[in-house]
Amino acid sequence: MTTAAQAQGAPPPSDGPAKTVPSFDHGRVIERARQLAGSPFAPPRAELPKALADMSFDAFRDVRFKRDRAFFAKSPSGFSMELFHLGFLYKDPVVINLVREGVPAPIPYDAGLFDFGQTKPPGRLPIDFGFAGIRLLYPLNKPTVQDELAVFLGASYFRFLGAGQHYGISARGLAVNSGEPEPEEFPTFREFWVEEPAGDAVQIVVHALLDGPSVAGAFRMVITPGEETTVDVGSTLFPRQAIKKLGVAPLTSMFYYGENDRRSYRGFRPEVHDSDGLLIEAPDDAWTWRALRNPTQLETSRFPAPAVKGFGLLQRDRLFEHYQDLEVRYDLRPSYWVEPAGDWGPGRVELVEIPTDNETHDNIVAFWTPDAPVQPGGEPLRHSYRLSSRKLAENVTPKARALHTFVTEARASGDPQAGPDHTRRFIVDFAGGDLAYWLDDPKKVVTETSASSGKINAAFVVPNPEISGFRLFLDHEIEQPGGRAELRAVLRAGQKVLTETWVFPWERPAGPG
Repeated sequence: MTTAAQAQGAPPPSDGPAKTVPSFDHGRVIERARQLAGSPFAPPRAELPKALADMSFDAFRDVRFKRDRAFFAKSPSGFSMELFHLGFLYKDPVVINLVREGVPAPIPYDAGLFDFGQTKPPGRLPIDFGFAGIRLLYPLNKPTVQDELAVFLGASYFRFLGAGQHYGISARGLAVNSGEPEPEEFPTFREFWVEEPAGDAVQIVVHALLDGPSVAGAFRMVITPGEETTVDVGSTLFPRQAIKKLGVAPLTSMFYYGENDRRSYRGFRPEVHDSDGLLIEAPDDAWTWRALRNPTQLETSRFPAPAVKGFGLLQRDRLFEHYQDLEVRYDLRPSYWVEPAGDWGPGRVELVEIPTDNETHDNIVAFWTPDAPVQPGGEPLRHSYRLSSRKLAENVTPKARALHTFVTEARASGDPQAGPDHTRRFIVDFAGGDLAYWLDDPKKVVTETSASSGKINAAFVVPNPEISGFRLFLDHEIEQPGGRAELRAVLRAGQKVLTETWVFPWERPAGPG
């Protein structure tokens, strides 16, 4: 029987109050991570058709998301999102959820979202087949062109760009046992929640669920595009088991060869690297610069930083003629700078350098690691920090910077006799800060140097008007074959520290000297 109220459009009576779907918030991701950590690790797996499982890199690159199917592409915010197909190295399925008006929903798999190019499309696959990752786009350089803003693809790797930058360095959610004798563990982002941006949004928010044999975690990332794009990261970690070395805010890059390391120099390109040094900022306005190398064996350098204010892998050298590569444009690779928020507790920054014989392998890792051992149980580990993609070194530090590091034999120019292999001459160019001011009275600029072992035979500074700065010459000797030393140098004028502290290691060959 229909009542008069129902005839006029009123809803029929219910048996109880209407049920509402709880609005999505980051707490739900944290709770998922907590539950995962309480269970044995079970990696997500997908049964990939042979064509996808055996896919080559070129075939994978040929599979493209259809631009006209991009999510929220018509939003006036300018943001849009595309997905990556499973295949090649990316065989673990990732669930992608779209959050609209506070309600999350997984994106079902649909082969029609992709243009497979020369690759034969796979047959019918289930709607929960999953994806490999996500690509976020935004008009970074021109208002009419959608540029890549950020990519989340593979393990917990992600990359992001500012205006005019080219991909090079990568960030990661977490590093586990990087540089240790045991195999490194690579936890993965197994699920994402991407909040659809409002029409007037200037940021886009991505939530990620991380999982690995030793740890589960929840990440919230707020990406703000611009001249120097920033990513504000908040992480909550639940260890499953004891972790020997936990790497927080890890950065991964490539250094093949450069001005301080010419062993692999071939062809026409003077330098090949995505980053050329590690910079660390301490709370007392002390800055440390360590130029990168391609070592002959894996090496780990440790920098105590109980209250680090910032650290990052930088590409300082921005001169095209130093690279001469029109295709990959190493001169346009971004620097990534990490600024911790809050107190992370006692810890240190570590730099891992891995030998490589080509430029395709990322062989440089930098991260912060706590001094206290990481154990399961107890309170979760929480870290917040800002990542930024920087262009120019002067946008990071106000101090004068070590622009170039050269390593040569400690002998006079033109001397036909080769110098002994137990001595080295290090030449460092400093520029920026207040150095140009002191060029009118260069005798007041002196160097303060030290070495962890061996003997400093000479150290002096001369003006370098070509860079409006100064050049340091440092001769060092190691008597013991196979001996190793870490050199340090800083420029001063009286009590005033003019530059960051330059740090560089070298090792005497183990053979006879």
